[in-house]
Amino acid sequence: MANIGVPKRQTITPKGRFRWIVHLFPLPALVIYAMFVVYPIFSAFTYSLYEWNGIKQGVFVGLKNFLTLFSVEPFNTMFWNAFGHNVIYFLVEMIVQNGIAFALAFFIYRKLRGSGFLKVAYFMPRLLSVIVVGFLWKLILNPNYGALNTLLTNLGLGSWAKPWLGDPDTALLAIILVNCWFGIGFAMLIFLAGLQSIPEELIEAARLDGAKGISMLVKIILPLCMPAITIMTIFTFIQAFEAFELVYAMQGSMGEPFRSTDTLAVYFYRLAFSSAGGGDVAIGLGSALAVVLFAIVASVSALSLYLMRKREVQH
Repeated sequence: MANIGVPKRQTITPKGRFRWIVHLFPLPALVIYAMFVVYPIFSAFTYSLYEWNGIKQGVFVGLKNFLTLFSVEPFNTMFWNAFGHNVIYFLVEMIVQNGIAFALAFFIYRKLRGSGFLKVAYFMPRLLSVIVVGFLWKLILNPNYGALNTLLTNLGLGSWAKPWLGDPDTALLAIILVNCWFGIGFAMLIFLAGLQSIPEELIEAARLDGAKGISMLVKIILPLCMPAITIMTIFTFIQAFEAFELVYAMQGSMGEPFRSTDTLAVYFYRLAFSSAGGGDVAIGLGSALAVVLFAIVASVSALSLYLMRKREVQH
């Protein structure tokens, strides 16, 4: 009777204590993410609202840097020029890189002879550094001693040889195709994972209903593989609009020749770190461009994810 109304002391079992410790494991990663991703995003937005004298922060100017970026020459011309190149980057990668990658993934999915070797061979370039790939292909495309022009000449196709990276008509396409060569392996694995997730029972049922060949691919396999295709589309968009390392390794930060290889990330680097914007506005304009680039990538990625999830719920 004396113990009535006295609450029992709760003891933390070793199992419960272990659960609390497990929740602490992500903290180092979250701290690093906050320092190198979250903080730079917010600081870039803050910097874009101020005037700058070199690296010294000046007075608050509001949205002036954004207005300059979009309405004052030559900044607006260079912005839309770089933006157009990013769009071309994305479209060519979607058609060439993802088209070839899906074909290779389907070849491996069918377990045809040599498919295991292809899986390893096409992923090998992904193991290299982007900078190494850029300098390697810069040597291959050299107009004087490059392997490509030498091969064309030896095959009797010397008229096709040209300064691939020195011609404004071919420089951007050459860089994009190198990026496609570099990224095919990763895209292939994403598509292969999507193909292997298709239940075999559905494929067999479609065969019994008479579906085969192109009909099977278009009506059964592609719709069931749409989550993987959507994910790869988002990855491709993000990669295309953040294209910097390969362009920088092959052409530098000036978008040569004649700004024909300029991208938004390269233009940002030039504005923020090379004072190309002119003295006191370089950092402010660079920060404004970084905010715009983040908004483009984040909004399109979020919209794509929303549409993908909506499609999955409907099905």
